[in-house]
Amino acid sequence: MNNNDLKKIAEELIETTNTAGRISIDLYRKGLKKIIKPDNSPVTNGDLEVNKLLTEKIKILTPNIPIISEETVNLKKENKLSTFWLIDPIDGTREYIAGKDEYTINASLVLNNIPIIGLLGAPKKNRLFYAYGKNNSYMIEGKKIIHLDCKKKSEKGKVLAVSGSSKPGNLILDVFKKYKVNSFTPMHSSYKFCVIATGEFDFYAAKERAYEWDYAAGHAVAEGAGAIITTLENKEFKYGKSDYKNLSLIIRRNKILDA
Repeated sequence: MNNNDLKKIAEELIETTNTAGRISIDLYRKGLKKIIKPDNSPVTNGDLEVNKLLTEKIKILTPNIPIISEETVNLKKENKLSTFWLIDPIDGTREYIAGKDEYTINASLVLNNIPIIGLLGAPKKNRLFYAYGKNNSYMIEGKKIIHLDCKKKSEKGKVLAVSGSSKPGNLILDVFKKYKVNSFTPMHSSYKFCVIATGEFDFYAAKERAYEWDYAAGHAVAEGAGAIITTLENKEFKYGKSDYKNLSLIIRRNKILDA
């Protein structure tokens, strides 16, 4: 698959992701139907409708590439794939149910264990992010397309982090200290990857948590914009693990975070 192929696939998914966002908002306004999954996490008819829409479009675009979705995956079956789609139809379902604006719609094409294409919609923020490789990461805000390059937008001389928790554990606090983080802002979806790609924030760190579909689309967007992504142990962060579970993670906007 060459760069033109990747570009075409990513761009073909933009309108589908936007439509999924509008549907998610419409279903919320009508009143969501919610059930609790065996892992004690919630799923709504919004998650399922978005999943159906993304899956149907991806099957048309790449009929021979398997699709792994949070809502249909069999976790008892070992993953042996290195090239596949990852879908998290709504990341931040609890925020979605609560009517907050942080939830995201996610699809990513993983090629040879690396997420290359990423589509990430944040419908209530009127932003959509997409990427199809190095130096090809973009944000659509309103009708404007903005090329993302991780250029710092916040105050120079300070390092601003995002955190998956309002009360990070000691391990993450120590990492913040190591990288001279001045302050952190809690975010509870993959949107945190995107605000590093835009340069609004500089840093994110997490211990082992969640599953690959939670990260892949945001990973593609951030890395495509130039962010540096590794594990806490400074190892390469790859996808296609047998159980889909994520490793630890560090995202740096740049090698120099405060400038």
